[in-house]
Amino acid sequence: MNKVLVTLALILTGLILFSFQSTNFNDDDELSIDSLRKVYSKPTDHWPKPTVDKGAVFQELGELPPSPVDLKNDSVKNVVELGKILFFDPRLSGSNQISCSSCHAPDLHWSDGRQVSVGHDHLTNIRNAPSLENVWFYKRLFWDGRAASLEEQAESPVAAHNEMHQDMKMLPKKLTKIKGYQPYFTAAFGSKTITNKRIFESLATFQRSIVSRRTPFDRFLARDKKALTDQQIVGLHLFRTKARCINCHNGPLFTDNEFHNDGLTYFKRKYEDLGLYNVTKKPEDVGKFKTPGLRNVMKTAPWFHNGLFPDMDGVMNMYNVGMPVQRVRPEQENDPLLPKNDKLLKGLMLSKAEKDAVVSFLDALTSPTVLVRVEKLPQ
Repeated sequence: MNKVLVTLALILTGLILFSFQSTNFNDDDELSIDSLRKVYSKPTDHWPKPTVDKGAVFQELGELPPSPVDLKNDSVKNVVELGKILFFDPRLSGSNQISCSSCHAPDLHWSDGRQVSVGHDHLTNIRNAPSLENVWFYKRLFWDGRAASLEEQAESPVAAHNEMHQDMKMLPKKLTKIKGYQPYFTAAFGSKTITNKRIFESLATFQRSIVSRRTPFDRFLARDKKALTDQQIVGLHLFRTKARCINCHNGPLFTDNEFHNDGLTYFKRKYEDLGLYNVTKKPEDVGKFKTPGLRNVMKTAPWFHNGLFPDMDGVMNMYNVGMPVQRVRPEQENDPLLPKNDKLLKGLMLSKAEKDAVVSFLDALTSPTVLVRVEKLPQ
């Protein structure tokens, strides 16, 4: 009888060990930290199956990709150098006081730390200034996707009355009067001629060179298995499964490069912003905004397109309840523009410990700031 019990005990022990070693985990599995660390120490294609809904655009998480800009190419390097100088030059603005770096400061991870940006005559924008780190990756620019390229994007803030307020017809003439710019344009484009096209191409090329640095998560993926704490390992697992973050924040840059309505349209109220609809005029796009990447997200508060959330606990609590749902008044029932939250949004019911673990994992996506400056502007 004792031999039978011992045999059964050994079989049971073996089954338990096998279940811990298996990579086919689901949301309901309660795994020890040792088990999680072991399975996440394997290549990503052996990781537990993520919780991904039908319709989500999914790519597995990965290491930081490089910028597509070849800085070893002298001609490209010269364009980047010119773009960097222009980026920091307040003379691109009508008042000669506001530069691109006013809203996208390198020491703030290329954002400005404000709820919304402040521009010409201290006029406020309606949206938060997103970070420019890894901006080369996005297929459409601005929160509402109204620009299809960085060249197109660059003109908008320079010309906007509440941002840099520059007369675009006058800008080339203005910079042409600055003789110190002549050698930079000659090195970049082969002649000293200054045009808006060359200005925006330079700014765009410089911005494509702006990348974040490696994070503890990148080092973990590169086989430094001590780069993540136990809590961050748990957070990684929750991020990909129960917390459902992976549905929109996936791939090496933690964005699906898509647009979603997260319930913050403020329809028919103060702060109303219809997002992508303003560009496409399609009712199904009301309230949709670009999915931001999460690298250095813990350093780029406040969050969301309107900058209304300065605290990550508040962000997590909102997602935990499934984000706000539009309250429908009788007169709005048949309104074709009535916003509808994205189907990927669902209440999570995470415990405080689970929310803390996800936030801890977000901390593991943080990299050092890149100190970029121009010592002296052309005169």
